[in-house]
Amino acid sequence: MSAARDALASAGLDVGAISWVEPGEAADLPFAGDRATARAAIEAAAPTADFFVLEAANRDCRLFVADMDSTMITVECIDELADYAGLKAQIAEVTERAMRGELDFAEALASRVALLKGLAESVIEQCRTERVKLMGGARELVGTLGARGARTILVSGGFIPFAVPVGREIGFDLQIANVLHVADGKLAGTVEQPIVDAARKRSELLGAIDALRIAPAQSIAIGDGANDIPMIEAAGLGIAYHAKPKTRAAADAAIERGDLSTLLHALGISRRDWAAA
Repeated sequence: MSAARDALASAGLDVGAISWVEPGEAADLPFAGDRATARAAIEAAAPTADFFVLEAANRDCRLFVADMDSTMITVECIDELADYAGLKAQIAEVTERAMRGELDFAEALASRVALLKGLAESVIEQCRTERVKLMGGARELVGTLGARGARTILVSGGFIPFAVPVGREIGFDLQIANVLHVADGKLAGTVEQPIVDAARKRSELLGAIDALRIAPAQSIAIGDGANDIPMIEAAGLGIAYHAKPKTRAAADAAIERGDLSTLLHALGISRRDWAAA
């Protein structure tokens, strides 16, 4: 923290005193000046820490919008579902390329879902039960923000049978995801149109800002893949979570080392004030 303070001062910023959010773990360093200048200075001075350069208004979070796969949960559901069909390696490669922004998301989704045609619908629930694990800090983060008055929305390019139970378990107010078509108890290999893609994620964020009549600065979006970039860029505070390079570059801040509860520290909320998991 001392190195970060010195770096901000050397960059010509007006820096205040260090105050601890969590002794020995997380601290605040107020400053006045350009955010981009501050971020560059701290990146050079504190390369081994998760840090956030944010406006005071960002801490009054009234809207939290999150991706699901590899953000709120530890897996990519479609990859795990594919494992039950013996196709995980093939589908996971496409997923990875899509999340890196190397493939069109809609085309990648359609091609992967088509490969699952004929898989028993019952496998979805089996997969969710056996494979889906919540990301560390998920319930603390969403529960705490909700308790403090924020609207919480899970918006996923994945599928409703995963997103709804996952979102409810974590504590989200609303879950939005794609609908898989089923025929005679088996996956039909298609998904309902229009899909939940990058544009839909952004529109859900902006629509919620308008509906809640809040300032954009009071909104936070978090995700890991390229299809999260538009909503991350549109939010008052956009967070990349253990993310792909393009997503990290687009975000205001990145969590690379800690779990989701790191964001609570960034918002100045000490552990004693977190909601119980």
